[in-house]
Amino acid sequence: MASSVFFQGMALCASLIMAIGAQNAFILRQGISRQHLFIAVITCIGCDFLLMSAGVLGMGKILQTLPELQSWMALAGAAFVFWFGWQALQKAIRPGQLQIDDESRSARTAKSVVAAALGFSLLNPHAILDTVVLVGGIGAQQAPANQPMFLLGAVSFSCLWFFSLAYGASKLAPLFAKPAAWRVLDALIALMMVAIGISLLKMA
Repeated sequence: MASSVFFQGMALCASLIMAIGAQNAFILRQGISRQHLFIAVITCIGCDFLLMSAGVLGMGKILQTLPELQSWMALAGAAFVFWFGWQALQKAIRPGQLQIDDESRSARTAKSVVAAALGFSLLNPHAILDTVVLVGGIGAQQAPANQPMFLLGAVSFSCLWFFSLAYGASKLAPLFAKPAAWRVLDALIALMMVAIGISLLKMA
């Protein structure tokens, strides 16, 4: 029984987290650039754990009753992803060549990477709805004795996915030694952020 609840949590998290969104695009870029990769991944996983736990404890049901709060969250999230999209567009216009050395790895501070990871996790209504409302809501319906195992299954897949995405993307670093490759990646990320921002404005 416990194992089936564990895999139910994993399967639900997998169905939600594998869609390419703002959080995944951020981890993908960090993986390719190899800048403070472990810190970025751990921050995203930690946020997922906190949000899923809050949902299982009942916050998901509370959030469903507060549409005004959801609107403000959507506006904040839209502003954040538009800003990130603008940054990506600037990089696409003036792409740099990836140099894997200590200087390039420290080009972006650990503090700024953590701040960005927190933003994509906590200012992203899509991520909050997935973790708090959907995963948390279904987890809250489990018997109290099964809720920790369900949560463990969901968080386990979050760990597996983000580490695989980040360190898998790092293998692409040689390809991105050419500025043209960064131009394409950042242009795609910019377009994705605009699309997500527009969907958040519609949500608001």
